Amino acid sequence: MELREITLNDISKLQQIANEIYYQIFTDYWTENGLILYIKDIFSKNSLEKELNSSNYLYKFIVVKKEVIGFVKVNFTSSNDLSILDNCELEKIYISPSFNRRGIGKKVISEVVKYSRLKSKKLLFLCVMDTNKNAIEFYNNLGFKFYNKTQLGDYYFKEEFRGMNRMYLKL
Repeated sequence: MELREITLNDISKLQQIANEIYYQIFTDYWTENGLILYIKDIFSKNSLEKELNSSNYLYKFIVVKKEVIGFVKVNFTSSNDLSILDNCELEKIYISPSFNRRGIGKKVISEVVKYSRLKSKKLLFLCVMDTNKNAIEFYNNLGFKFYNKTQLGDYYFKEEFRGMNRMYLKL
């Protein structure tokens, strides 16, 4: 497994892999056309260009045997209340479900921790759906601790999946 920097030239590949993974994992979590609207917004060319041109974000493809199987995004200046202590947020880590349970996620988190320490960050935090018991266990096993509960505000997301656990890892 390796992480490869995502550049402006990779936007269409990022959009493609995001679509593939999001639809495999999250189709049942959205109402109506919510997933389509979310992907069009979050992964629009304009949004991605802005973030990829900023040193405040880390975007990396997750690559196994030259195949892009996912991506990771870290926000080094998140507006989240945990950021006031010079912390950073793991906003997205998505790996194709066909590569689950191979230790790839653990390796990706290890690399994210290294990048975050290089930026002199003190804490890495994330939000995970409180109904996603496998992900919560995964993060717990890596040393993340529960901080508090929050709610996902997107009104296209089904109500029963809006509960989020905010977790953190001291760096």
